[in-house]
Amino acid sequence: MPVLRKLLLLLETCAILMLSEGGVRVQFLESFTFASESDEAGFLVSSYQLDMACYNKNNAYPFKIFPFKGLHRLDFAPITILYGGNGSGKSTALNIIAEKLQLQRIAPFNDTPLMEKYLNFCRYMLCDGVRRPPEGSAIITSDGVFDFLLDVRAINEGIDHRRDALLEEYDATIEDCRDNHWQMRDLSEYDELKRRLEAKKSTKSKYVARRLGGTELEMKSNGESAFVYFTQKIGENALYLLDEPENSLSAKLQAELAQFLADSARFYDCQFIISTHSPFLLSMKGAKIYDLDASPVTAKPWTELENVRAYHELFQAHSSEFE
Repeated sequence: MPVLRKLLLLLETCAILMLSEGGVRVQFLESFTFASESDEAGFLVSSYQLDMACYNKNNAYPFKIFPFKGLHRLDFAPITILYGGNGSGKSTALNIIAEKLQLQRIAPFNDTPLMEKYLNFCRYMLCDGVRRPPEGSAIITSDGVFDFLLDVRAINEGIDHRRDALLEEYDATIEDCRDNHWQMRDLSEYDELKRRLEAKKSTKSKYVARRLGGTELEMKSNGESAFVYFTQKIGENALYLLDEPENSLSAKLQAELAQFLADSARFYDCQFIISTHSPFLLSMKGAKIYDLDASPVTAKPWTELENVRAYHELFQAHSSEFE
């Protein structure tokens, strides 16, 4: 066997062994730094701001959120999770990171006049050898998923209307053919003749199916459609920010999504930053989890998170019912 071929086989074998032992985890974004307390104070007390208004937590968004939590910098892993309750700032953090990195976005978000000014104080560090986030990197939010579900529904409803019209058309054509009311007068009516012959030699269902041309999207539940949306939007070799992707998903589909994301990071060179309180996603092996309910914000094992502990205590209290 030629030496070159032996070398190629050896490299291929090594690659297979690396994948079987956990894969090579690729990372693009190393860290992100939010505006510091002094940055925010200097901006909000400037003469320009004092001339405009007295800013509080509500009308200074996205200022005056993270300093109170002791959050200034996030260091990322191949899978990083931002955990926290409603109002903890996890979705805000994702949007800030996405805007600073200029990631693709399907659905718009609630921007504010101060967002651009806030972003001026933010910094990020890419990993060695990475010059910019890979092409295709994106933030995927619940609004994007919801828009997709509405699009699917609208398309299928339009097809349903078309199907009803074709059913009526078939019945009228067959009745007309029985009565011999129609005759072709010239070649301009050739297509109509073909349609009538098609109706005569087809069953109603086959006629409608052919005329629809196989354009109908498969009908799924909202959860099933949402899962399909993630598998379609997440490709290879990219950075993805996911905002509460568990919305609409059953427990089974959350478990399948967790496996899909883990495999995408492990084998397909993806990096994920996810906001969630789903125990299925929080329990992903190797995920780095920041607890945004804590002050200061710290990285914690998933088993120490309040939401997960609540589930654990619930099942413990009812353990006898599972026996």
